[in-house]
Amino acid sequence: MAELISRKKALAVSPLKVSSTVGAALAFLGLHRSMPLMHGSQGCTAFAKVFFVRHFREPVPLQTTAMDQVGSIMGADDNIIEALRVICEKQQPAVIGLVTTGLAETQGCDIQRAVKDFRAEYPEYAGHAVVAVNTPDYTGSFESGYALAVKGMLDSLVRDDTGRSGLRPKQVNVLCGANLTPGDLEFVSESIESFGLRALLVPDLSGSLDGHLDDAPFNALTTGGLTLADLATVNDSLATLVIGASMNEAADVLRRKTGVPDFRFGHLMGLDAVDDWLMTLSRLSGQPVPGRWQRHRRQLQDAMLDTHFMLGDARIALGGDPDLVLGFDKLLRNMGAHTAAAVVPARSTALVLDGPDTVQIGDLEDLEQAARRGRAQVLICNSHAVETAQRLDIPLLRAGFPQYDLLGGFQRQWFGYRGTQQALFDLANLIVGHHSGIAPYHSVYAQKTDAADAARPSRRH
Repeated sequence: MAELISRKKALAVSPLKVSSTVGAALAFLGLHRSMPLMHGSQGCTAFAKVFFVRHFREPVPLQTTAMDQVGSIMGADDNIIEALRVICEKQQPAVIGLVTTGLAETQGCDIQRAVKDFRAEYPEYAGHAVVAVNTPDYTGSFESGYALAVKGMLDSLVRDDTGRSGLRPKQVNVLCGANLTPGDLEFVSESIESFGLRALLVPDLSGSLDGHLDDAPFNALTTGGLTLADLATVNDSLATLVIGASMNEAADVLRRKTGVPDFRFGHLMGLDAVDDWLMTLSRLSGQPVPGRWQRHRRQLQDAMLDTHFMLGDARIALGGDPDLVLGFDKLLRNMGAHTAAAVVPARSTALVLDGPDTVQIGDLEDLEQAARRGRAQVLICNSHAVETAQRLDIPLLRAGFPQYDLLGGFQRQWFGYRGTQQALFDLANLIVGHHSGIAPYHSVYAQKTDAADAARPSRRH
């Protein structure tokens, strides 16, 4: 059982945390024709938009209620109603994801009541779904905000009907955690489809933010993603697969509303985790594991043999959201490496049950100090840790959100046999490439011989 070290500072130095508001907005970007709406100042939304655009390198739809100094004191419920009206009128979205910022929460807004007032005042927009979620950015993290948004979607958009489970025997629901990249989601979908099943990703970022050129004209809403029509069929599915411990509460809601049995996975990195995933799919479908996955498994086994010389007994520092840290810690332990430092921005029950021996809740300053004490050889964190790695004089493997200084990080596949294989190669190469060399060994006997030769008088012939 891990020991959680609480935050002791009154402020964050080089914050590691990405706000829960940003995480919630990302979840709504996985729905088709959706518009995330942030209840806060214009600066709050502009800041989030910068994060998204720099990470995904794509135009990202976001709207704001534009609270000003008067609304911050007197209340800004009218801003919510007006923003919802304008978005419905001009953009005709299928769903609006209303999320709160720290400013709105401090002011004391009641977004659920504001949505009810909007429905009463503008009944003509009843066909546009609105999901309201409280996600103050001074609590939780990117991962927890994302999970709250998914839970809100299921609460608002999924009907209570537990008598339809299994009516679509080939369909499988998948609750996807915040740390899954579009590349990871593609592996999830491909692995499910290889068993003759259909994957229903909730939400689905693999089609909306996977970095593709679209032939359609400019659209102010999200393109791709999960449609509300598909979401309405989750009650009929054979099973629900849950990826990420952060999604457990959302999974509880879905199971209560649909009666569909679920299977939960913390991550899909490493030999054992991917084995469990594929064997679960095999049992659900009644089909054997396809040959290509067996071949990928043997390739990973060979990669583990090739890299264990570098990774065995290596010291790695981890910084990121709890699900990400848990996945890498388990992978590293299976390779014989050690977690020299682990820092997360917020608490998680899963960390206590299955995390590293010691986990600190803190920021990048805490990560830097812990990594130095643990003599870490590699740092795994997002792009905010570039300067931290430079000061520590160790290489950085970029993982998590945001990544903005290298191309393609948002799309990288970490899951599956192939994703794990590449992660092991990258870690081993970073250790080898940063190796300072082994100091020459000087035998004590050779030193004594040299001293004796020096003391012996020389002979002249």
